[in-house]
Amino acid sequence: MAKFIVEGGTPLRGTITPAGNKNEALPLVAAAMLTDEPVTLRNVPRIRDVKGMLEIAAALGARIEEQGPHVVRITGRIATTEVPRALAGEIRTSLLFAGPLLARAKRVQLGLPGGDVIGRRRNDTHFLALQALGAELDVSRDGYGLRTDGLRAADVVLDEASVTATENALLAAVLTKGRTTLHNAAGEPHVQQLAHALVAMGARVAGIGSNTLVVDGVDALHGIEHTILSDHMEVGSLIGAVAMTHGEATIRGAVPQHLRMTRMVFKRLGVDTEVVGDDLVVRARDRYVIEEDLGGAIPTIKAQPWPGFPSDLSSIAIALATQAEGTVLIHEWMFPGRMYWVGSLEGMGARLVLCDPHRVVVVGPSRLYGSDLRSPDIRAGMALLAATLCAKGTSTIANIEQIDRGYESLDERLRGLGAKIERAA
Repeated sequence: MAKFIVEGGTPLRGTITPAGNKNEALPLVAAAMLTDEPVTLRNVPRIRDVKGMLEIAAALGARIEEQGPHVVRITGRIATTEVPRALAGEIRTSLLFAGPLLARAKRVQLGLPGGDVIGRRRNDTHFLALQALGAELDVSRDGYGLRTDGLRAADVVLDEASVTATENALLAAVLTKGRTTLHNAAGEPHVQQLAHALVAMGARVAGIGSNTLVVDGVDALHGIEHTILSDHMEVGSLIGAVAMTHGEATIRGAVPQHLRMTRMVFKRLGVDTEVVGDDLVVRARDRYVIEEDLGGAIPTIKAQPWPGFPSDLSSIAIALATQAEGTVLIHEWMFPGRMYWVGSLEGMGARLVLCDPHRVVVVGPSRLYGSDLRSPDIRAGMALLAATLCAKGTSTIANIEQIDRGYESLDERLRGLGAKIERAA
């Protein structure tokens, strides 16, 4: 099991380019199964989760061609409709093959999905949407079976604005005859990019970016070439890491239009950022001061569906708050297990109170000290890494396979900013 060894206290300075958006790449791999024609994806992040999705596509019969370090060509032939149980168990987005396989082959067998250990993540919304489109569901202890005599267009209300459930329903609807309307749909940038890619493939989708998607089914889709945008979650993580070390960096190709709420929240934590073209500059400051609410009240940062502050950035916000003057309440209500990692941050010297599984009060600034840590999930792992970069002394982070699932060659790229970080077996 690999680990990071980090010597903290060095300001991060320079220029860094974020990887392609993981959450855009994953559904696009599934979308490639909607056509027999080649789908070429560019700026693909070379991370474990993407590799897992490509392995599933290959197991289903797709031809996978690596055409460059970050270019993959997928020819989505379907030889079987059974997603291998072992592969499904490694990644939550294995669920996204349900929509395409139902639309084209009228059946799919799914093993239980894996993913981050951040509490219960219900799958019900996926299957309620697919059932509304005419699928029959069989649930067993080993997974899920879906079949249909033919999907039918429907007026569907998603019982929560789930990103992956929206994507699954969209992937099923584009080849379903008639008009399907998806209400309470997620509107995150990666959902928008999936919809735009499907339109380029010949799908008819209206309302992209809103919470209502209208899909007029077509008979067939064709191949495309598609370039994946920079990962706005990685950009947010880099903002936090650079600021915590009191450094200054330019983040290239940051897609600033996807960062408006992120920049607002980080500004409340005292961090200044500047948009220069398509780049984002994190300005160095000697001190960060948390902005109080009117009347001097303690402010609250709360995760929200798009265009609100992303749940996936709650962890880095908590870490950053330990280095800012003042008190803030951070409320992460979406996942019941996402907050438990803060005990590790407290062990490094952070002053905080975990009020319940969803809320933490942070009082800063705190002097952090090197420690032996373990990454519990992708986002908490990144937050702990940022904490070690600003801590006094040397830290060891084990189980970095979790970080590698979401961040490509992060240690190499951080060394380019001056970080003292090494990877060890």
